[in-house]
Amino acid sequence: MTLDQLRIFIAVAEREHLTQAALALHLTPSAVSSAVRTLEERYSIALFHRTGRRIELTETGRAFLAEAKATVARAREAELFLAEVGDLRRGSLALHASQTIASYWLPPVLMRLHQKHPGLDLRVTAANTELVAAAVIDGAAEIGLVEGAVENPLLAQRVIARDRLVIVALPDHPLAQRCGVERADLLAARWVLREAGSGTRSVLTSALNAEPGQLAAELTLPSNEAVRAAVRAGPFLGSLSELIVQADIDAGRLVKLDFTLPERQFLMLRHRERHRSKASLAFEEMVAAQER
Repeated sequence: MTLDQLRIFIAVAEREHLTQAALALHLTPSAVSSAVRTLEERYSIALFHRTGRRIELTETGRAFLAEAKATVARAREAELFLAEVGDLRRGSLALHASQTIASYWLPPVLMRLHQKHPGLDLRVTAANTELVAAAVIDGAAEIGLVEGAVENPLLAQRVIARDRLVIVALPDHPLAQRCGVERADLLAARWVLREAGSGTRSVLTSALNAEPGQLAAELTLPSNEAVRAAVRAGPFLGSLSELIVQADIDAGRLVKLDFTLPERQFLMLRHRERHRSKASLAFEEMVAAQER
């Protein structure tokens, strides 16, 4: 059974006249008659009584008319959905992003995308770099945004922005006013760190060339805001994006230590083999505008 056969059946049933149905559908009467007979023969039922040159619906035909109309209406809705997705009046986009990106870099991009395409359902999940990469590989996210390189041949990676980590402490911390803080000073200090697997922690340990467990983590916390709050509350060092702590530095609540960490990249991850939806391409356009 095809949608064309259903549309022909409906046209004939509503008019109970082959020629009028054929005119309305811009088909020949023989084509209309053939479509109806094909339906009847396929299911071994009679949809119409044929009395001389007249036709009228059988009881089965009347019952089937309601089903046929509902099916064609649902098909129209499906066609409309695809059309609206095609021009981004509808659709969805699942993004997973590491916490610094999700909380500070991403929101302005999403706001511009929403303003241009308000019908899109934008779904954002914040997680650490390892979990974001896994979500893209598994298909839970079409796009991942992370703060460090991910070694996986299934993932295409593209630099979308740059960021710098800083080391911060309370103003009265022994290292706060020291010029030229040394690596040894940092390895001997007490730290509040993000969890293993976060881009922030991996960049810090790599920059200090620290062995696993070499940094004294007094606390390991699952979010940047938790690290920031802990550093503001106690005699610990923390390493966070400048985006997160700049307001605290400007207000004198925290001090940036005199130790330069390398610049890091914000990366967009995609699965190399999966289809790129129009919604995701629209997101990439917004990212490109942000870069400019």
